[in-house]
Amino acid sequence: MIVKQHLIFILYSLCAHVFKVAGTKSKAKGSQGQFPITQNVTVVEGATANMTCRVDYNDNTSLQWSNPAQQTLFFGDKKALRDHRIELVRASWQELTIRISDVSLSDEGQYTCSLFTMPVKTTKAFLTVLGVPGRPEITGFTKPAMEGDVITLTCTTTGSKPAANIRWFRNDKEVQGSTKVNATGKSFTVRSSLQFQVDRQDDGVAYTCSVEHVSLTNPYMTTEVLEVHYAPHLEITHSLIIPQEGQYLKLECVSIGNPIPEPVLWSKDGGELPDIERMIVEGRELTITTLNKTDNGTYRCEASNHLGTSSAEYILFVYDPNALGQHGPDHALIGGVVAVVVFITLCLIIVLGRYLARHKGTYLTHEAKGAEDAPDADTAIINAEGNHVHAEEKKEYFI
Repeated sequence: MIVKQHLIFILYSLCAHVFKVAGTKSKAKGSQGQFPITQNVTVVEGATANMTCRVDYNDNTSLQWSNPAQQTLFFGDKKALRDHRIELVRASWQELTIRISDVSLSDEGQYTCSLFTMPVKTTKAFLTVLGVPGRPEITGFTKPAMEGDVITLTCTTTGSKPAANIRWFRNDKEVQGSTKVNATGKSFTVRSSLQFQVDRQDDGVAYTCSVEHVSLTNPYMTTEVLEVHYAPHLEITHSLIIPQEGQYLKLECVSIGNPIPEPVLWSKDGGELPDIERMIVEGRELTITTLNKTDNGTYRCEASNHLGTSSAEYILFVYDPNALGQHGPDHALIGGVVAVVVFITLCLIIVLGRYLARHKGTYLTHEAKGAEDAPDADTAIINAEGNHVHAEEKKEYFI
């Protein structure tokens, strides 16, 4: 039926042209040398495309629009294809404009505008339809994760044309994922995956999948906030640097863990806390309102969650403020004495060094001539003591 209608429109055009040839030869000469003017059109899927064909001069010859399948859409102002989405916008001897509503990916292709002169002149116009990507979804994470688990986050978007681009962000810092693109008809499905081992630093971190595409003014984004469970870690903070008798002391058991370690148990020297009014426990805080030396000892806090138990210790030594004041002058005196001793020692070393550098040793030796002729050792010694007239005195100088 469609082909029949198409043939009828062509025959109608040819007949109309034949009847007008005799009276329009001069005008035809001006129109036969020109081609219809069209422009390529790009629209987003679901939008409306206007296809326009113009000629500068026309001898009342009809213009025609055909789709990529070479089916006639409009011949002049006559609609040839039964498609409610296609409407006439303007029809004259110089222009033929049609509108295609709710454009789909199947509408993409090369459209033809024909000017029915002898011979027929045609010009092509390409309609590009952009496939809008679907909003991304992140899969592969089940809350909560345990510290040390290896997880894979996968971001998926469908229906894009051309294929969309996916980017990953860890909080505000971009991280690289592994991307795969699959064709589904004329559109594409894009998947990007991140694989990593989670630790406690990942708890509360936002992983964002961003989909960018030429059809989008702003990227589509979706975010997954990680929840990671991990064993507790405890530390004790204290309000005093040097605890003294009579002062107020607060110890706080600071716990890090997910789930939050509960409850916090306080103990002293491996046993229960003393049952005294000035020692108050409120959750994670232990307060001693008025310190004295009986409070000395090792204080311990302990807490746990389903992944483990942790503890921390604080050794308390309470000082007597009066004793601190008395010991102060003794320390200063000892320091002064040590300084004087060191100074005197250095002076002695310097004086002794200068004396040794200038000192020259003198040695006196006596050599007895003829001692070698003595019959025994005793006689040689007596001769060496100066019994010979010719004994000489020798001096040796050592510098």
